[in-house]
Amino acid sequence: MPKMKTKSSAKKRFQVTGTGKIKRKHAFKSHILTKKTKKQKRNLTHSGLVHKADEANVKQQLCMK
Repeated sequence: MPKMKTKSSAKKRFQVTGTGKIKRKHAFKSHILTKKTKKQKRNLTHSGLVHKADEANVKQQLCMK
């Protein structure tokens, strides 16, 4: 059986930490920034972690299982 291929879109969007958690970036920070407050834009800058409910799906896309 051939090797599983990683989804290219997931590869670009997620990063695995040393402890096995999955880092992600916040959405809504690419354009139409004039109507967003400074506080909103600042909070969107920081990276977050993928929620536990979505973790299995993302790991499958990254071929981690």
